[in-house]
Amino acid sequence: MTDRRGRGEKGMLQELTIRNLAVIEYVHVRCKEGFHVLTGETGAGKSIIIDALGLIAGGRSSSELVRYGSDRAVIEALFHVGADHPVWGVLERMGIEADDDEHLIIRREITVQGKSTSRINSQLVNLASLKEVGECLINIHGQHEHQSLFRTEKHIEWLDLFGHETIGPVKQAYKEAYQAYITVRDQLRELQESGKQALQMMDLYRFQVEEIGAAKLKLGEDEELQEERRRLANAEKLYSGASGAYDGLYGGHEGLDAIRKALQKLTDIAAFDPDKLQPLVEQVQSAYYQLEDAAFQLRDYRDEIEFNPSRLDYIEQRLDTLSTLRRKYGETVADILQYYDKIQDELSRMENKDELLTQLQAEETALLQRLKQRAVALREQRELAAESLACEIMSELKELHMEKTRFKVQITPLPEDKPAKDGADQVEFLISANPGEPLRPLSKIASGGEISRVMLAMKSIFARIDRIPVLVFDEVDTGVSGRAAQAIAEKMSRLSRSCQVFSITHLPQVACMADVHYRIHKATEGERTFTHVDDMDGKQRIEELARMLGGVEVTDKTLLHAQEMLTLADAKKRGQD
Repeated sequence: MTDRRGRGEKGMLQELTIRNLAVIEYVHVRCKEGFHVLTGETGAGKSIIIDALGLIAGGRSSSELVRYGSDRAVIEALFHVGADHPVWGVLERMGIEADDDEHLIIRREITVQGKSTSRINSQLVNLASLKEVGECLINIHGQHEHQSLFRTEKHIEWLDLFGHETIGPVKQAYKEAYQAYITVRDQLRELQESGKQALQMMDLYRFQVEEIGAAKLKLGEDEELQEERRRLANAEKLYSGASGAYDGLYGGHEGLDAIRKALQKLTDIAAFDPDKLQPLVEQVQSAYYQLEDAAFQLRDYRDEIEFNPSRLDYIEQRLDTLSTLRRKYGETVADILQYYDKIQDELSRMENKDELLTQLQAEETALLQRLKQRAVALREQRELAAESLACEIMSELKELHMEKTRFKVQITPLPEDKPAKDGADQVEFLISANPGEPLRPLSKIASGGEISRVMLAMKSIFARIDRIPVLVFDEVDTGVSGRAAQAIAEKMSRLSRSCQVFSITHLPQVACMADVHYRIHKATEGERTFTHVDDMDGKQRIEELARMLGGVEVTDKTLLHAQEMLTLADAKKRGQD
């Protein structure tokens, strides 16, 4: 499948720029598709490259990561991600402006004071948001990260992810039933535990309901009363002012009377100079009619002014009552009425406690029964997915020279009265690495090489499901050699057909299978140390493989062996295609 730009939808890291991170002053790497390896002497800075990717993915930062003598470290990564990748939905939900026709740029700055700033497409984001986006783009597996395999609480997540198409809808139905059950169960427990405190609250609520109810409040009443009080309290001023204004416009020989006389004189002479005077006639005439209308309205307003001391007293008393209620129950009438409805419901619930208890108990029983049914349906789908997952893992392990290994996804039902939010199941991965040995938890595996291969097998399966475009292995082949090392190398190479793979390795069997080979090395200039990244090809790559094969001394024999390894690796990769 391809996106609208015509490139594969799996996505990739295209560029990585690092400034002033640990011993790295400046590194700019242009990445490609496929399998990348990073090699070099111990301490050359290979892990710093992985640390930089970890920071881009939302990892924790520290001021100690800033290169000595610099005020900040900067890491910037440019990704190509297919238009239908889930990361775009995550960005949209976060309100981050992003166009799937463009690249995705993530920038992380760490100051020498330890402050960290993160940006996605130039927009500031917090660390939690960066981590959520980073988890969609980069998955880093270090040589000690296999400890996550030992956490049995993660096993159910992996199983559900593997079988998400069939498990997902059933799990969602279970979660809805679980939430309904928990809500009713909590209401029941709260009602059962209320006791004497509820009786005391009932007396208080009865008093409050009676006090608020007796007031017969209406929404907006306080604003209306305030306005009416203002008019009644200033009735004399309003009457006097309206009368004076009316008299000024319509009384005696002034106001409108004077304007009318002026209009008549203007009309008499307009015929002698109509071009200039007729517009003035119309203007004065319009003003006259407007003023006359205003005078009539003033007269009507004056005649409607009410002098009512008893009404004013009532309003003062009513506002005093509202003020008392506001002090007790809310800042506005709306708040008081909302509180009134709430305590009425609570009082009704308390007064009908026995009836409500019976009702809630019946609801809880019915909801628990429905929850059990959905838990069984969820378990059935998990059992089907468990068989498929176990078969796929054993198939992957066979390719990693663990063909005698048995793998099982064990599902154990939880007690019926103790359902969990993800189902009524406990999931655990069991393995037997050698014939005749019983299935045991993964944590019982002694060999680090076996753990690494189990993790690689799982990554190979889940890379096709979680659609994370960049997969990073940090020396996961430690403790592996011979045929197992070759099998790991071939597996990583095949895995890179579905995602971009980066691996730090000390094994020439792994390095020769790479599509891209970076050599990390240090150089001293004056009193400072610098780390460099070389994208090697041809003769340089042969020499690096020879170094990995022979150690410090590179001989014609090791060079020939390195050339032969690369030739055989190219043939194997062509066979994979």
